[in-house]
Amino acid sequence: MTNPGRYAKGIAKRDEILTRAVEVVGRAGPRTAYLTDIADAVGLTPAGLLHYFDSKEELFTEVLRKRDQVDVAQHWPKASEVEDLAHLRRGYVDIIRHNAEVPGLVQLFTRMCADAPDPSHPAHRLFLERGRKLRAYFATGIAALQARGELDASIDPEMMARILQAVSDGLQLQWMIEPDVDMAAGVDALFALLTPRPDATDESAKP
Repeated sequence: MTNPGRYAKGIAKRDEILTRAVEVVGRAGPRTAYLTDIADAVGLTPAGLLHYFDSKEELFTEVLRKRDQVDVAQHWPKASEVEDLAHLRRGYVDIIRHNAEVPGLVQLFTRMCADAPDPSHPAHRLFLERGRKLRAYFATGIAALQARGELDASIDPEMMARILQAVSDGLQLQWMIEPDVDMAAGVDALFALLTPRPDATDESAKP
């Protein structure tokens, strides 16, 4: 018979591990022994740490899931509450800028992304869900802006959402190879292309 108290403690410990893991991995550098560092942070051995997860791959997958939860809560406005393009732009650029402050998490994301196409890998479902939610978020915000006349109605919200995801993911990979790449500036430049120039209407009316 399952002990409810023991189960609750296990859930709490697992959440503590993931919370600390996000902090530990975030400040880690390349080739850091994540498993050992996380175990040390929560007072466990690596073997004891994996008692709460099916595998090392599942642990790292859940670390990325936890990271997304924290980032959404701290940096992103709800798509239904996007006030204007600048609001949507600011939220996304802020989170990309934050990524530059947590290199270990970006490195872990990039590594797991390479394994995620395998349907049997724990990260496969996470990356599928993550991509769908991210694109739905952008598509909803873009459609709302189009309805208010702030964006060209000919833009396909779904395709633009996919482009936004592709640009940020691609810039992260470039940044891992070339640390001087400004990821936030790259994403901001894409939004600048979407932003109508104040004088665009006047210029189009000129002979």
